Amino acid sequence: MAETADVLVLHGIAMRFGAVVALAGVSFAVRRGEICGLIGPNGSGKTSLFNCISGFYRPQAGSVHLDGRPVGALPRHRMAALGIGRTFQNLALFRSMSVRDNILTGAHPLGRSGFLANALALPAAARDERAARQSLETVLDLLDLRAVAALPVGALPFGTAKRVEIARALIARPKLLLLDEPACGLNHSEVDDLCTLLLRIRGEFALSILLVEHHMSLVMRLCDHVVALAAGTCIADGTPAQVQRNPDVIRAYLGATPADARAA
Repeated sequence: MAETADVLVLHGIAMRFGAVVALAGVSFAVRRGEICGLIGPNGSGKTSLFNCISGFYRPQAGSVHLDGRPVGALPRHRMAALGIGRTFQNLALFRSMSVRDNILTGAHPLGRSGFLANALALPAAARDERAARQSLETVLDLLDLRAVAALPVGALPFGTAKRVEIARALIARPKLLLLDEPACGLNHSEVDDLCTLLLRIRGEFALSILLVEHHMSLVMRLCDHVVALAAGTCIADGTPAQVQRNPDVIRAYLGATPADARAA
């Protein structure tokens, strides 16, 4: 299949839980190679949308296309092999396992040999193992984790553990990386380092990044494109400067437009 300009296209995504409308027809696209920020107040539908993209939820209406292929109805275990990597707002790591082994748990999409080849230690399984180890070495260096590779994740500072989770999402070389509040819990220096790291990851892996984030300074510095949600709908879609000036975005965050604030 020929590459499209957009790596991810969402059209009319709708999701409700009983009487609660989480998403009400959300549509936007993420272009190949860009960093897109998804912002909005708490309860605006950001995490629900991430879950629809990554297969944790099946949209009740609308479509999700990755590289022009519909993926919204596929089970979540297929998403990594199709090229979607994800981190979570709350760290989803194995605390008693080493950094190295945690990262390797994300390598299964690299495997092509199947259960029987692995059980019998056939050459195809050995090739898969070499590919996983080679990719591991790359992400250990890129995310500056080599010095802690043998340590259990539970012994790491929070900011370092965040990098381990990003490394696990990267080891299978995704085409789209979903980051759920990567700056949450980080201090100012760590946020600056994260910004530099994500730009380096984008360049090294030639991927697209979609991140949910409340840290507006990071979003405005890092992102090429920003989408704002409120009450399950898309209220703005454009450059960081355009979205920052949008009256609907200001109203969603502050409860007033600039004109309202001046008149008060």
